[in-house]
Amino acid sequence: MSITMNQALCKGCKACEQVCPGSLIKMNEAGKAYIKYPKDCWGCSSCVKECHFGAISLYLGADIGGMGSKMTVDKKETSCTGRYTDRMAKPSRLF
Repeated sequence: MSITMNQALCKGCKACEQVCPGSLIKMNEAGKAYIKYPKDCWGCSSCVKECHFGAISLYLGADIGGMGSKMTVDKKETSCTGRYTDRMAKPSRLF
């Protein structure tokens, strides 16, 4: 598993960079987050859970039935809702 980052949604808050246990997330010249070595990503999803802007998605692999789907987290002040987008780009609520 790995993550993907949507540069258009990234606000450059650096929260993801601070929580990545592998120190794989860096900031580019524009102040947007990117993953330096995607193949080294552990898939822990710490950055996905920390991103308040929905800019980071975790690929859901075929081994868990994801078949190319992506999961993001919608954080509110008092709640956290996961959602996934399948490879046909249809969003669904996960939890």
